[in-house]
Order: sequence, then structure tokens, then C-alpha cells
Amino acid sequence: MTINEAKFVCSSTRVSGKPSRRLPEFAFIGRSNVGKSSLINMVCGNRKLAKTSQTPGKTKLINHFLINDSWYLVDLPGYGFAKISQSGREELRKMINDYILNSGELVCLFVLVDSRHDIGAIDLDFIAGLGEAGVPFAIIFTKGDKLGPNALLKQIERDKAILSEQWEELPPMIASSAQTGQGRDEILNFIQQYL
Repeated sequence: MTINEAKFVCSSTRVSGKPSRRLPEFAFIGRSNVGKSSLINMVCGNRKLAKTSQTPGKTKLINHFLINDSWYLVDLPGYGFAKISQSGREELRKMINDYILNSGELVCLFVLVDSRHDIGAIDLDFIAGLGEAGVPFAIIFTKGDKLGPNALLKQIERDKAILSEQWEELPPMIASSAQTGQGRDEILNFIQQYL
């Protein structure tokens, strides 16, 4: 798939605030500072599409981007650590759950995991929740350029072993790097299959 056009449509705090035009949605989520905005920009070939920041927790709304006038890429707030109050964190959790559980157009949720570390308890809890709710998802390992190719493969194998303790069947997995463009074709081909 080639992305010819990617444009911001709207931000919302509830699934009821989504664009009125119903199209397939592919959403991206991960813990704060996993490199989500950079990855979205790399996938779309537009460095200024999603706002990137050194400060974790930059995304605080559900952002819809219209791609090729045929599907939406949805940028969700991060889960877990962000420099906000407990009540603010609870608000974000409700917003994320409202979208994930109630958006009838959600085709697949891409869960981003930092490839430099073992998959965290917070990621495992989040993924377990998706399984219980029957939400289709895939895992994208980010920052793949920070490890050598062998170390990256080794880390992904470790994460697969950790996930296998909870899951009989593992979700699709893609290694990526916003810096080198690694994983871009795989992500777009994955989306294309559904379209």
C-alpha cells in the first residue's frame, strides 16, 4: 500500500465524538514514551502528522487521521506512566476503554512495545484485557534500530516466551524503527489485508 494522503480530521474524548463518516479504523496505542507518534509519522511518511515530544504522555485525546480517503489511522493516548494526576490518569483510562470497546469501526489495535526491554507487566495487563474483551490486536516492537539485528531477534523471542505463558496463540508481531523505516511495509501490508 502507498499512502498518498494523510490528513488530520478531528480529536475527541469519547467514541461519540468520532468522525461521522464511518470507515475502517486502525488504532495505535502503547505505554507513554514508546515512540508512538514517531512511528505513526514514519508509517504515513509525514514527520509533522502526529505531535512528537520528549515528555511522556503528550497525546491526551483520540486523534483521527484520514488515510487515502478510505480508512482512519487512530492515535490513542498512552497508558501507564505519564506526568499527570491520578484523576487525570483515570480519565485517560476511561477514554481509551470507551474507544476500544465501543468503536464499531475498529478493525485492529496496534499495541506498541519498546524492543529494548522485556515486555512489561503494564503491557501484559493491557493485552490480557484486550483478549478478555475480544479486541483484535497486533504487537509492534518499536525502536528496533537501538539494538543490533541479532539482539533484536533475541529480545523478540524473549517477549514471545513471556507472552506464551498467558497466550496459547500469539498475536501477529512486527519489528519497527521510526528512524530507519523498518516495519513500514509490513504494517501497511497488514492493514491492506483487512481493506
